[in-house]
Amino acid sequence: MLNKIFGLKIVMFSVLVFMPMYANAVSVADKVQAQAAAEAAEVAITEDDIAAEMEAVSADAVAAYNPDGSIFQQIIDLEQEKVLMELEKERAQLDLELDRLAAEKIKLHMEIDELSGRAEQQQQELENAQAKLEAEAAKLEREKEALEAQTEELAARKTTTTTTSKSSGGSDDASTPTIDFDEMYRLVNVIGAGAQLQATIENLDTGQNRTVSVGKIVDGYTVQSISLDEGVVFTNGDDTQTLNITKSK
Repeated sequence: MLNKIFGLKIVMFSVLVFMPMYANAVSVADKVQAQAAAEAAEVAITEDDIAAEMEAVSADAVAAYNPDGSIFQQIIDLEQEKVLMELEKERAQLDLELDRLAAEKIKLHMEIDELSGRAEQQQQELENAQAKLEAEAAKLEREKEALEAQTEELAARKTTTTTTSKSSGGSDDASTPTIDFDEMYRLVNVIGAGAQLQATIENLDTGQNRTVSVGKIVDGYTVQSISLDEGVVFTNGDDTQTLNITKSK
């Protein structure tokens, strides 16, 4: 029984001793907790204010930002200058190409002109050679005609001499023509101008053409004149005959 009472006293003593301490500890814990909550709230308010202030400062900085002279602007300027330099370089290269093409064009025109000049020179040389050949041919033709005229003249003289010998008893009547040009020849054409007129006559028996000029002898008759209107006039001194287009058969 004494032990129970002693134990109860001890319990009561413990309660009386530790209850205030417990209460005090609880009070201290509450105060600490309240202070922590207040500090946390103050910290939260402070962080919000700081964030708001930072946003305001950032907005002001953005509004007041001037890119001129900044590193970013310098970088942009350098890039633009680099691009401009590349463009200038490409333009200079294009100018060089255009100059080269212009020089090639001038050179090509010069070569074309040179070739054209050579062609004209060769053409002129060919024309000169052709004219020279034609002159030589005309000269040979004239020499041939002169030889034929001399031959015919000699033959005519021979014929005239023979006729004169046969008619030495002679009568006063005019001699009869030995040939009829209208029956033997046909006037084909008259070419040339002035004293250089020539006529082409065709032998109706043989079909051969013959070119005659003034002074040429045909069958003992001398070509007295050639004209476009009258045709060819032949004479042997005693007889004169005219061969023209209208009379030719």
